[in-house]
Amino acid sequence: MRFMVIVKANEDSENGVMPTERDLAEMGRFNEELVKAGVLLAGEGLHPSSKGVRVRFDTDGNTTVVDGPFAETKELIAGFWILEVSSREEVLEWVRKAPFRNDEIEVRQVFSADDFGDALTPELREQEESQRARATAQHRA
Repeated sequence: MRFMVIVKANEDSENGVMPTERDLAEMGRFNEELVKAGVLLAGEGLHPSSKGVRVRFDTDGNTTVVDGPFAETKELIAGFWILEVSSREEVLEWVRKAPFRNDEIEVRQVFSADDFGDALTPELREQEESQRARATAQHRA
C-alpha cells in the first residue's frame, strides 16, 4: 500500500523561514530510517505558496491561473513523503516517529489500479503500466 504523508504548512514555512541545521539533521536521520526500512519512495519539501500558482478549471475546461500566496495557511502543504508499507497502522507508526513539534501531518492512501474495479479495463491498465514504465525510464535517463 502506498500512502502520501502530507506535512501541513505553518506560519514559518509560508514566510520562507528555512529549517535550522538541527532540523535538517533530524529530518536526515528520519529519512535515513525510511530508506533503510525500504519504505521511502519519494519525499520533498515545498517552497511557500507565495511562489506557487493555482490553476482553476471552469465547467467548459477553460483555465484561470491564480498567483500565490494563498490564505488559510493550515490548509497548505509544506512537504510530503510517499511511503510504501503493508498497512495503515505501519504508516502511522512511521509518522509518529517524524521529528516535528507543534505541526500537523495528514496521511492519505494512494489509489492502486485495483481500486478502480471494472472501470480500469485491461487496455487502460496496460496503458497506465506503460506510462509508469516510460516515466520511470525517462527520469533515470
